[in-house]
Amino acid sequence: MKLQIRKYGDPILRQKGARIEKITPEITRLIADMFDTMYDVRGVGLAAQQVGHALQLTIIDVRGIKDRPSTMQVEGKPVEPAEQMPLVLINPELKFSADQFTGPEGCLSFPEIFAEITRPAEVDVVALDDKGKKISFHAGGLLGKAVQHEFDHLQGILFIDRMSSETKRELKPELDVVAAETKAALKKKR
Repeated sequence: MKLQIRKYGDPILRQKGARIEKITPEITRLIADMFDTMYDVRGVGLAAQQVGHALQLTIIDVRGIKDRPSTMQVEGKPVEPAEQMPLVLINPELKFSADQFTGPEGCLSFPEIFAEITRPAEVDVVALDDKGKKISFHAGGLLGKAVQHEFDHLQGILFIDRMSSETKRELKPELDVVAAETKAALKKKR
């Protein structure tokens, strides 16, 4: 089932997610619905906050993205990222590399808004999968960026918080429109 993607201005996007202690049928259903939603809008990642649930849960699938390659290592050995997709990350913990990388980024909660964002170039990830099994991997390229972007969502951090002041100033009119539309839609629901 497709879920509504929450847009900038919705307070849920600023909520830190609660840890998931048990994989319940509701969590399994939410994961399936999140994949339906993400694939419908051709996204590469989606956090639970973006569909109205403040939980430590995100999904990622970078298959098919050729212009921004991904790298991945499992147990210190390179693996083909496409063969590891899709990813479900529950209660993820990250360790960042010191090297930085700047590249284009967008967000499903900010339609049609893109900016150059600087993040660590690589990241080590430890999380639980959709079965509650511990997984760990090292990611770079688009996958590394996507993991960090989605992890930020789980902490209530948005990609605009990572933009330079100048970029945020340039995008302010577009950001104000999205926020105003979201607030108007939320008011109607009350």
